Amino acid sequence: MTLIILFTSIFSTISVIEDRRDGFLQSVLVAPVSPGAIVFGKVLGGTAVASVQGIFFLMLAPMVGIHWTAVSFGMTALVIVLVGIALTGLGFAIAWQMDSTQGFHAIMNLFLIPMWLLSGAFFPASGAPSWLGWIMRLNPLTYGVAGLRRALYWSHPMLSWDIPSLPRALGVTLIFGFLFFALSFLLVVRGKNV
Repeated sequence: MTLIILFTSIFSTISVIEDRRDGFLQSVLVAPVSPGAIVFGKVLGGTAVASVQGIFFLMLAPMVGIHWTAVSFGMTALVIVLVGIALTGLGFAIAWQMDSTQGFHAIMNLFLIPMWLLSGAFFPASGAPSWLGWIMRLNPLTYGVAGLRRALYWSHPMLSWDIPSLPRALGVTLIFGFLFFALSFLLVVRGKNV
């Protein structure tokens, strides 16, 4: 589920580069629209696509023996949306500064693969060497993965896993999303003033 959200959120922002190349972005920048509206529209659009795909995948969970309740489904959907916002904001902030989709792919793969591999999706931080465990704890996607696990297994006894609590995971994901939304906003303001 994390992989679906990650790649859909990030790669939905490629349209920023294509809009610049086609000249559409220049017309948006000179329009009497606030920079916040530009960022909000792009981030909301990418988040919507990633969230729909993630929630669709969540609905398939009972087929593999993961049974959710209404509460766990709702909490998992909330975490999916928050992770989508954070990752789309990251993608937007990077895409805004890029001129080619090839460069964007190269930079994003430099971030995406290590971010995903070191998120706890493959192995827990508790089983990793201490230096790698610290890197995993600094990785904001670790908290998104932990939030998804905590929400999905809401009433399951596996909640004693050695992963961050749901409030902590939600908090870090919110901060991560806010920081990249704010960075994207500042980049657009600077772009409008140039």
